[in-house]
Amino acid sequence: MDNNLQELKNSIRDVPDFPKKGILFKDITTLLKNPKHLKSTVNMLAAKFKDKGITKVVGMESRGFIFGTPVAYAMNAGFVPVRKKGKLPSKTVSATYQLEYGTDTLEIHEDAISKGEKVLIVDDLLATGGTAKATAELVNKLGGKIEGVAFVIELNFLEGRKNLKEYEVYSLIQY
Repeated sequence: MDNNLQELKNSIRDVPDFPKKGILFKDITTLLKNPKHLKSTVNMLAAKFKDKGITKVVGMESRGFIFGTPVAYAMNAGFVPVRKKGKLPSKTVSATYQLEYGTDTLEIHEDAISKGEKVLIVDDLLATGGTAKATAELVNKLGGKIEGVAFVIELNFLEGRKNLKEYEVYSLIQY
């Protein structure tokens, strides 16, 4: 791992037993508060896909908004939010996915992506891949062409890549 990535990894705080006992939470707020680390993170995510002709970056509620918007800006692309059911004001399409205990539903505006548009999906963390897979389903419903799925952090032991095997998956930091 190069020095820049090691610096980013070192800037992420571990919070034991959050949000529940037995979970070691990777807190990105310590990365976000450092302008150098934030800029490096955004630039590295954008650089990986700079030659793909991306026209839209899609970010999932809520930390995907934090990274997706500046990545879109850096790539001269538009940003599209994916939100939980009932949060978007206009007509939407939805995808329901499995959680550990139950299901959840994500939505995207039906006019957010045009058929054939090249899309990059961005989020802070790849765990099981359920949220990213549901987001990819939404992009596909609208006719977008997914050029990649990018994350700041990947928890390898949860094998989230298996849910995204048809896409190029990129993560800066792995645990």
